[in-house]
Amino acid sequence: MGIMDCAIDAFRFKDTIFYKENSDLQDKYNALKRLNEEYPKNEELQSELLIVKKGLDGENEILYQLKKAHIGMYVLRDIKVKYEDLTAQIDYVVITPVFTYYIECKNLIGNITVTDKGDFIREFTLNGKRMKKGMYSPLRQVEAQREVIRKIWESNTSSFIKFFASKNFEYYRRVLVVAANQDTILNTNKAPKEFKYKILRADSLVRKIEYDLNHRDNDDHLKSKKGMEGIAQSYLDLSSKEEIDYYNYYKEKFCNNVNVPIKDDLKERLIELRKTRCNEMTIPAYYVFTNDELDKLIEVRPKTIEELKNANILTPIKIKTHGDLIVEEINKY
Repeated sequence: MGIMDCAIDAFRFKDTIFYKENSDLQDKYNALKRLNEEYPKNEELQSELLIVKKGLDGENEILYQLKKAHIGMYVLRDIKVKYEDLTAQIDYVVITPVFTYYIECKNLIGNITVTDKGDFIREFTLNGKRMKKGMYSPLRQVEAQREVIRKIWESNTSSFIKFFASKNFEYYRRVLVVAANQDTILNTNKAPKEFKYKILRADSLVRKIEYDLNHRDNDDHLKSKKGMEGIAQSYLDLSSKEEIDYYNYYKEKFCNNVNVPIKDDLKERLIELRKTRCNEMTIPAYYVFTNDELDKLIEVRPKTIEELKNANILTPIKIKTHGDLIVEEINKY
């Protein structure tokens, strides 16, 4: 029975329902972006931001492709599960009328070759130099994630069902590695046969799912929409609900030992203070502090009059006239 036969069944539907669409990568990106505005010269922070953005862009590309599908399926994004001391993070779980897919997303610069031994080699250009590097197999990674799901399934399944159903566990729960960068060339010509159809580009993902449904065994049981929703809910129930404060996590990791550049809003506050003093005293702005002095105040951030005097930024008359208000504004920040 092909996918068209599925479509005419009374219970079939064609929508892609995102049962869980939020992703930790989005939370990480938001936190890193905020920190980058506060610490604009922190190279480690900027590097992490670029890595996270790359991963987020890759996940969003898969999201876009799945939204275009006309198959009828439930999708969960960024599922984290745990079994004893084992953990698994799955970028996407896609539940169709027959198969469930565990998808590992890779958004890498350059091209990927899979060797006859199943090793992944990435080729890219860095600073005009051609680079060739091995990489941890994303296929083995997502297969390991599936094994964690298997252990959870086995621990909650009766011995009778386990005996008859365990041999089909992998058949109905398939793994895919999806390259989200549309410029990436995948070379799987020499890859082991069992690898070839598990590694694909994002623009081939929906076609792959359609192909599997069209070529399934005739006796495969078709799940109803309600049945798919039930499976989706079971994954959601398994998924960790822990909320992580990524802002403070990354701040502690990258920023605790860095001189903190003041956010622009402090600069704006000091400028507003200068404007107020100018209006109150009918004096030019530089009688309060010059722009160079403003930048030094932001860099040093004196919190007492004594610190302000020792910083040698302002003349004694400026400190006497405006110092208390300047220090007060910095302490407010």
